[in-house]
Amino acid sequence: MFVPKWKLLLSGFLICAVIFELAHCQKDAQVQKTTAGRKSKQNKPELGKPVNKRPRAATAKPKIKATPAAPAQTILTQVLNRGKFKKVGETISVQSGDTLELRCRGKPVQWSVPPYLEEDDDGRLRIIQHERYGALTLVNTTGADTGEYTCYPMYCEDTDCRKEYDKAIKVFVFFPDPHELFVPSSDYYEVIQLRSNWPTVLPCQVTSPEAKVTLHREFPPTEVAVDGTEISFDVRKGITIHRPRPYHAGALYCVASLNNLRQSSTKYMLIYVNYPMAPPAPVIQASSGSVAVGENLQVSCSVVGEQDVAVEFTWEYPGQEIGRPLYTQESISPVGGGAARQQSQSVLLVDEVRDVDQGTYTCTAQNLQGANEKPNCSREPELVREMSCVQNMSTSPPHRAV
Repeated sequence: MFVPKWKLLLSGFLICAVIFELAHCQKDAQVQKTTAGRKSKQNKPELGKPVNKRPRAATAKPKIKATPAAPAQTILTQVLNRGKFKKVGETISVQSGDTLELRCRGKPVQWSVPPYLEEDDDGRLRIIQHERYGALTLVNTTGADTGEYTCYPMYCEDTDCRKEYDKAIKVFVFFPDPHELFVPSSDYYEVIQLRSNWPTVLPCQVTSPEAKVTLHREFPPTEVAVDGTEISFDVRKGITIHRPRPYHAGALYCVASLNNLRQSSTKYMLIYVNYPMAPPAPVIQASSGSVAVGENLQVSCSVVGEQDVAVEFTWEYPGQEIGRPLYTQESISPVGGGAARQQSQSVLLVDEVRDVDQGTYTCTAQNLQGANEKPNCSREPELVREMSCVQNMSTSPPHRAV
């Protein structure tokens, strides 16, 4: 069969076109496969191999200096039933007879408990130091256990440890007792000084914060107003007389009421004492710095201070070493001015002076605040005193008028 030449050329051209198209498609598929493989590698980079080799601007990372770990904050918690913990506030209540369990974070820590437990706890109190906290457990509790419980973190250097008072955590624990509204006391009367310059506290301590407390005077029987200013009540402290005055003195007691129960506290015998604001400042003066043998000598020591404040004078003098007796005269006189003040004075009398009377005369004045000293001739470390020196004593006989 004869085929024309032009048909053969056309068929060869079509065959070449098909082969070229197939080769181009295979190349595109290979490129797509390679691209897909690169994308998958970019999405999931292999460890240790950089994903993008393009150069990046270097970013300086700030260096973090190593600092010593700060001590953990002290936290005081109460252990409840079933292993639950509760962070304590200023006060908590634990029913009388139940167990008190406190935990304080720190290593080590020390505990402070009410004085009643410090003196005798009958084995009911147990304190254990664990790895990271201290534990306090008190069993068979009573109303007498009511008071302040304190945890002190300890700062230790080698074997030397001290309490960190500024980081102490305190909690006042009440132990309500259905039969005792006041914390029991072994004293029927308690004597308390009413200092004129210091608040006075009557420890009418109740076992329940819900108890209502009033203040009463025994003679004549009357209720004393607790106004919150002159006299106030704090359920954790008791009754406070902020500015004691003479009319506050006498026999007083507290009465607590809760539900149908009403009880009286210990009686407090309040004695008013006018305390001075500061120790005395004595001024000493001799009648003469030079006297002849046989003449008389007077050395006076005076103090100006608040009215009704007692001042006690004591003397030291040269003849004291050989037992030479001397005499003193003491007096009190008012001092003019706006404030009520007085002058207390002691005068040392030396009759017919002798050689042994030559030397330093020392006066010590003391009140309830202590002794104040201002030496003139010498100083002794235990007390500061006003002194007067009689050093230039003449041994010639005294001059007499003709």
